[in-house]
Amino acid sequence: MTLTFEGTIVVPLADPDDAERTASALAPRLEPTATVTLVNVIEKAGGGIDKAPMGKRQEYAEEIFEAAHGALADAPGDIETDVLYGTDIVETVFDEAQEKNADAIAFIPRSGNRITELLTGDVARRLVREASIPVVSLPQQEYFDE
Repeated sequence: MTLTFEGTIVVPLADPDDAERTASALAPRLEPTATVTLVNVIEKAGGGIDKAPMGKRQEYAEEIFEAAHGALADAPGDIETDVLYGTDIVETVFDEAQEKNADAIAFIPRSGNRITELLTGDVARRLVREASIPVVSLPQQEYFDE
């Protein structure tokens, strides 16, 4: 049985490579009734100095969405994009899912070593552990192309 999406799906994207991989894994699973909201969270420092100028980060978000749109060009359903701002990526994604009345969140976990995960807060792990709606970890493209 192949998993398909027919409702509203929120898809967090971290960078252009992640966007392309995630969109490629998602595209064959979309039904015509699906609404996909691609999101990129611009993490705010919460009173501290932000990591990069806001304009640059917004431009980067557009690059991320362009990469995803390439892989979703022929996919059925509606595709939306939204740049989000927050001090906590996971909370911001769940807030968006609640606002959109999403049926699920779908993503591909990014690889990293355990130390990196500990230092960065391991967003993928928190998405699954703190889920208030279904969270789907999509398979990497190379696993289902074989």
